[in-house]
Amino acid sequence: MDRLNSAAVAQARDRVPVAAFAVMAAGVSAALHLGKLPPAVPALRDALGIGLVEAGFLLSLVQVAGMTLGLAVGLMADSLGLRRSMVAGLALVTLASAAGALVQPGPHALAMLLALRALEGVGFLLAVMPGPGLIRALAPPAAEKAAMGLWGAYMPLGVALALLAGPPFIARFDWSGWWWLMSAVSAAAAAWVLFIVPGDARRLAAKGAAPDWGKRLSNTLGAPGPRLLGLAFAVYSAQWMAVIGFLPAIYADAGIAAGLTGVLSSAAAAANIVGNLAGGRLLQAGVSPGRLLRWGYAVMLLGSVAAFAQWGHGADAWSLPAPVRYACVCLFSLGGGMVPATLFMLAVRLAPSSSTVSTTVGLMQQASSLGQFFAPPAVAWLAMRAGGWQWTWVATMACSLAGMLAAMRLAHLHASSSGARTSSSP
Repeated sequence: MDRLNSAAVAQARDRVPVAAFAVMAAGVSAALHLGKLPPAVPALRDALGIGLVEAGFLLSLVQVAGMTLGLAVGLMADSLGLRRSMVAGLALVTLASAAGALVQPGPHALAMLLALRALEGVGFLLAVMPGPGLIRALAPPAAEKAAMGLWGAYMPLGVALALLAGPPFIARFDWSGWWWLMSAVSAAAAAWVLFIVPGDARRLAAKGAAPDWGKRLSNTLGAPGPRLLGLAFAVYSAQWMAVIGFLPAIYADAGIAAGLTGVLSSAAAAANIVGNLAGGRLLQAGVSPGRLLRWGYAVMLLGSVAAFAQWGHGADAWSLPAPVRYACVCLFSLGGGMVPATLFMLAVRLAPSSSTVSTTVGLMQQASSLGQFFAPPAVAWLAMRAGGWQWTWVATMACSLAGMLAAMRLAHLHASSSGARTSSSP
């Protein structure tokens, strides 16, 4: 009987708690707002007369909060309260999405959507930045890796679900109905977090006073590791969002039916989840972070060139067959998934101290948002100048090469920090 009780206790310790799943659902619901726009771009262009570059800014404006507040939220999330921050973020995206559904065609429609999209960016940041800290606090040590692996997939999962469900839903209920649905989903996620995740008071009392924020900020910005992590994350997320974000528009321009467009786009986004999980398994198996980063960027480079490159001009132009190009887009997304899995692991190792891990992640988020803000409009401008998407690979190649250079330097820093920890051990 004692052995049975011990086995039951061990099994319970290995189980991810329901509260951690509520946090995961909150992250996915926030990511749905990030991914809700791409399938709506054709409908917005028809209903409101929004151009391709303007659609690119709608795609990227959600990142304004991350560009400006990522580091600050990383510094202050613990003192603000993790659950409180997540619920406030979900409430903000809920209200902004509901207000967006009320926008009517007119001269001010674009400005209103842009402003509301920026508010959604603030809510997104408040909702997702506390996620890792909450999961670490909620999950038992034996289940922490499994829970953090689930959290690492919140972004591609949310975007994939939006890309899959968006086109058929928008075809029946229009883009405003899609905005209402996303508002309801995030409201439900906020209610679940409030109902099941413990409050912040006990956790804050146990932690006591936080270290001086000014010292944490200066230590983080002064260290090379966080800066390189930010660069590596920026060039990854910039090209991934530019390619995946415009897939519905690319396939719509090619005359593909809306339902099939959603399936193709969501499958390409979901490939990133496989890459995240594979990256974690490879790291656990002993593959070095620097090598895994180089593999990820190399696959993104090769996949984007094969997917978009076109040889020749006019009627004599030639590219790979459409099924092969789509497979290369999926490969691009899958290979890219290995990058964030590796960078979040390195953030723990290369942060200046244990008290600056969240600040380092905040800096990474800020750099990532910066890349995601500028990349979609830049790729859209390139497509307009070229008369098609055949030069998209130029932008993705530049990002991948920059990522490979950052990976080499990060590998050196990681080896140095590992050697220092080994030599200091008794």
